[in-house]
Amino acid sequence: MSAGPTDTTAVSAPGKVLLAGGYLVLDRAYTGLVFGLSARINVIAQKIETSPGVQLNEIVVESPQFLEAQWTYGYHLADRDGGIQVTQLRTGTALHANPFVETTLSYGLTYVTRLTGLSPEHTISSSRLTILADNDYYSQPSQHSGAAAASTSRFARFPTTLSGANKTGLGSSAALVTSLTAAILSHYLPVSLFDLTTDAGKETLHNLAQAAHCAAQGKVGSGFDVAAAVYGSCTYRRFSPSVLSSLPEPGKPGFGAALQAVISSRSDGAATTGETVLGWDTEITKASVAIPAGLALRMCDVDCGSQTVSMVKKVLAWRSKEPESSKMLWDTLQARNEELATALRDSKTDDGTIPALLKSIRELVRTMGNESGVPIEPESQTKLLDALSTVDGVYGGVVPGAGGYDALALLVKDDAKTTARLEAFLETWSAESGGRVRLLGVKGAMEGVRREDKGIYDGWLQS
Repeated sequence: MSAGPTDTTAVSAPGKVLLAGGYLVLDRAYTGLVFGLSARINVIAQKIETSPGVQLNEIVVESPQFLEAQWTYGYHLADRDGGIQVTQLRTGTALHANPFVETTLSYGLTYVTRLTGLSPEHTISSSRLTILADNDYYSQPSQHSGAAAASTSRFARFPTTLSGANKTGLGSSAALVTSLTAAILSHYLPVSLFDLTTDAGKETLHNLAQAAHCAAQGKVGSGFDVAAAVYGSCTYRRFSPSVLSSLPEPGKPGFGAALQAVISSRSDGAATTGETVLGWDTEITKASVAIPAGLALRMCDVDCGSQTVSMVKKVLAWRSKEPESSKMLWDTLQARNEELATALRDSKTDDGTIPALLKSIRELVRTMGNESGVPIEPESQTKLLDALSTVDGVYGGVVPGAGGYDALALLVKDDAKTTARLEAFLETWSAESGGRVRLLGVKGAMEGVRREDKGIYDGWLQS
């Protein structure tokens, strides 16, 4: 059941923007309005060819757009059903750990061996996994200070290590874990056991990617970013954190069976393995989300401040201290968010509904920020959004997700003239404010994870 010698498997998953529902999405009583993006993380899996009589047991993961971005892993089946443990092998003078890659490999390969019932040597052939990110995930160097010019190709080469690259906040870790998991499952499993194009395949991928992503980041998040990577634009109600509470760490006794039971569990609490576990209670609805014809969701990369690390903790502390007033505000905000989703779905782009709703949502978010002492929409972002809303063709915008200083999401007319006006405005604003704000090329998109034609990666893959 291992991948054939000429098999090349290519998949991609989109980034995300939480347009409405920041903080609310942490609570199952509320939902988030999340959009997938046209910028995607691509993973291409290839079997490593060896000379006759030579056998390798390693997986090479590389991100050739960056310097020193190659990780080589050995793998083995841990005792007492501990699953597949991966060990990073030294390939140069130093080891550069990548917890998202390492954790995803362990989770994905463990699930592969559990599903096939075969030993790792019969299931997992050596492979090379190549990661390619669309350019908008990272701020590209400008012409000044002797830096290389920004690339016009889809996949730029960056003169830095991956850890030194400046992210633009599009959800790269969730898109990476999702596409890497999809590549592993698609490469090593026959379509009878995993088919990415089916609802069942996407559900398996979603559950496994959520589990791996939570483990890699060291906490159980809301999961809206992984949901967008799998399903694309949707309204999202989070899963209960207790779904993953009984899952041991990779290598610990029983991890393999526990992982299979959790991933295979359905929303009714039954598991296909016959074991009783709490089923996934995520609610993902695609039919309630749309981007009207002639309108685009655009992103701005903002570099004029630093985000406060403890924002979530402070907002949750405020909720605990002021349960009645915070609930009233969140309930009102939830209603406005739902109205915005309905207005977008019903293409209400000509009657002022969308601008009015965006303004109302921003007012409520600022109130939450003021009462909790958190800069969800900082004053600098307020001034910028207010000014942007006066540009012809701009319906309005928000500081997406948890807020802060590093990004804006805009709803605008989808035409070249509006884009030109926006770029000119932001160039002037950046010069006058001393900050740096630029319109990214990425747009909102509906599609989630998908298979790709390997031909689009010509020049990047090793033969």
